[in-house]
Amino acid sequence: MSVISQGSGTISDTAFATISSLAKAEAGLVLPHSKVTMVQSRLRTRLAATGIDTYEAYAKFVSAAEGTAERRLMISALTTNVSHFFRENHHFDILKKDALPELLRRAKSGKPVRIWSAGCSSGQEPYSIAMLILDATPELASLDTLILATDIDPKILEKAEVGQYSTQQITGIPEDMRKRYLKPGNCSDAHIVTPNVKRMVRFRELNLLHDWPMRTQFDVIFCRNVVIYFDTPTQDGLWPRFESALHPQGWFFLGHSERVSEQALPRFSSVGMTAYRPINASNATHA
Repeated sequence: MSVISQGSGTISDTAFATISSLAKAEAGLVLPHSKVTMVQSRLRTRLAATGIDTYEAYAKFVSAAEGTAERRLMISALTTNVSHFFRENHHFDILKKDALPELLRRAKSGKPVRIWSAGCSSGQEPYSIAMLILDATPELASLDTLILATDIDPKILEKAEVGQYSTQQITGIPEDMRKRYLKPGNCSDAHIVTPNVKRMVRFRELNLLHDWPMRTQFDVIFCRNVVIYFDTPTQDGLWPRFESALHPQGWFFLGHSERVSEQALPRFSSVGMTAYRPINASNATHA
């Protein structure tokens, strides 16, 4: 049995296999052996927090029934949280030019507007959506409009709810929007999103592989740079669920390296780079 060394700790192939198997079962994360150093580095703080001396003992602990709570924190530590304001701006162009005018018409007729940011990380994506709505269609923000922002990582959701970012993190926000939708934070390098932006967003913990408690369909779903961490069978299981969660005339956005699979492609039509709508959206009636 080999071990991989880094600093004072080592992780055995057996421990790595146990942890990667749990990450796959719990959250769909695919951790090939090439990620062993990353796994070891990210879990070092969990060993310290639990007082467990070795990765072998930690793997046994999180596998046992008494390790259920720690398993959730392990997934949190292994999750990659990278986000930017107005990332992949072509999606926001489609949202502004094509989706928002139609959503405003629906909202004026008394229908609720619901947008889902799945895998929202530290909050830049849902806050970008809220800023765009406030900027482009402020009337829509005053109607029954809500952005649901979900992530598997409870710790990153706590940061997202605070809505505070460094100067480097806000570079994607246009200057005029910064003046309208950010206020000074608790230090010179901190900026907090304004209350009118925050009011539009609800943050909730959600594992995409588990049950989705939402009972409404969404007008727009952003699930970008999330499914890339899943294997093909896991992705294939998600496409019909997303289709069911999307209104017949909705919009569905994926990350730049992601594509709807060939198996699911008959369910969606491409309307731009990694932008999709239900296949019969142009003929459907929005319920």
